[in-house]
Amino acid sequence: MTCAIIDDEPLAAELLTSYAEKTNFLHLTGTYNSAIEAMRTLRTQPVDLIFLDIQMPELSGLEFATILPPQTMVVFTTAFDRYAVESYKVNTIDYLLKPISYDNFLSAANKALKAYELQQKATSTATQPQDRFIYVKSEYKLVRIFLDDILYIEGLKDYVQIHLCTPQKKVLCLMNMKTLEDYLPQPEFMRVHRSFIVHMPKADIIDRLRIVFGDNYIPISESYKETVQQYINEHTLN
Repeated sequence: MTCAIIDDEPLAAELLTSYAEKTNFLHLTGTYNSAIEAMRTLRTQPVDLIFLDIQMPELSGLEFATILPPQTMVVFTTAFDRYAVESYKVNTIDYLLKPISYDNFLSAANKALKAYELQQKATSTATQPQDRFIYVKSEYKLVRIFLDDILYIEGLKDYVQIHLCTPQKKVLCLMNMKTLEDYLPQPEFMRVHRSFIVHMPKADIIDRLRIVFGDNYIPISESYKETVQQYINEHTLN
């Protein structure tokens, strides 16, 4: 994942540069001391992620973020917490307060990596036509299941149970969750718990940390909470 650092404080820029260089999934393409300087290069050579200071002369980080390509992710790095709310009006992954530890830097970078991987999977799915049905082995037979009929998938040790909406039934098959997760289009089908994959467009009600399907409540585990919340935010009208 390519990244750049923009910070007009030399010591802060040097520290972030050292953090990026020792993070194996980041490829640092440049460190800049102003948004104006960065703009000249990033206009023709965009990056996936920018670690961006807010208070800078001529053009602030918040102003610069609004002119970035929509797919460019931003982690704001600042000594001031008063811009936090305004920062999330752009494609913000995280908001780090100086002085920034490597633990906090790495946590933000990992959030960006998860979002980047989702982008890549979505792009791959969009460019590769996929049949809207699957065959699964159930009771020694191959059963065809249309993706649009799936409500959610439940992991049961060595089996998975596919809960359908039309007609109302369940299909039990010998398969692991990872196989289905890798095959099904994302983020349409999203892992929300170690034991559950949910067909998100079918989720009528999301109640705190649960997705409601009639009388059934699907828990959202802490490890998947952030990814689910990002999906919800992208589909929520304020």
